[in-house]
Amino acid sequence: MADYVYPNFKKDVLTGVIDLDTDTFYIMLVTSTYTPSASDHYRSDVTNEVTGTGYTAGGQALTSVTAAISGTTLVWDAADPSWTSSTITARGAVVYKHRGGASSADELCCYFDFGADKSSSSGTFTIQINAAGLLVAS
Repeated sequence: MADYVYPNFKKDVLTGVIDLDTDTFYIMLVTSTYTPSASDHYRSDVTNEVTGTGYTAGGQALTSVTAAISGTTLVWDAADPSWTSSTITARGAVVYKHRGGASSADELCCYFDFGADKSSSSGTFTIQINAAGLLVAS
C-alpha cells in the first residue's frame, strides 16, 4: 500500500477532480533524492525522476485499475507495472492522474518508497503492488 498520500489527493477525490473509477493514472519512478512533500500537488512538483534505458519520462499507465468497496473499506488497486528490457535504478514511485498535457496539470495521488534502491540491468523492472491494493481506506 502507499507509503504517502498527497494531501491534495484527498481533496481532489472528495471534490470530484479525481475519479478513481474512470480517470487514467500513471506511475513514474523517482530516485532516492526525491522526498514527497505536502506542498506537492502536480507532477511538475516531483523532482529527480529516473532516467535510463527502457524508461520513458512520465512513467507509464497503470492497468486494470479498480476502485471497490469491501465491507466498509475502499480498496483502490491496479496490476503490477513493469518496464521490460530496462536499465534503471529507482527508490520509489509516484502515482498521478494523467491528463495527457502539461505535467503542471497532472494531480499527484500517492508515493511508494521501496525502502532501498531497486535496479534492473537489461531486464525487467517490476513494482509488485501490495496484495491489499494501491490504497486502502476505512
